[in-house]
Amino acid sequence: MTLLRVADAALFLGVSDDTVRRWIDQGTLTRRQDSSGHAVVDGVELAELAKRNAVNPRDPNSGKGSARNRLVGLVTTVTSDKVMSQVEMQCGPHRIVSLMSTEAVRELKLEPGSVATAVVKATTVIVESGDFS
Repeated sequence: MTLLRVADAALFLGVSDDTVRRWIDQGTLTRRQDSSGHAVVDGVELAELAKRNAVNPRDPNSGKGSARNRLVGLVTTVTSDKVMSQVEMQCGPHRIVSLMSTEAVRELKLEPGSVATAVVKATTVIVESGDFS
């Protein structure tokens, strides 16, 4: 069982430590103790809460393709030359970077502040684990 300290749980959920403590007091999360006596929460319970509380902006193209990894966000930076462009987006807490043709950037009218959907389709997704104990 993965146990996460309150500060780490808050970081993963994008809330303050006090909010996590309030959720523990309200019974939304179960308080446990690690071997050092620090307050911790169960990683599975935290993941379930994160999934329930996830805010997904409406995707205007949802359901029109086979890719299921769709992240709606704001374009933050567009760096272009004559042929290629680098488009950066902020999708919730995630920074997404895409390289595409400058022609596509113009056709999609991508500029800082635009709302867009990053669609990720890959045959390989690498998952790495971290030690947060």
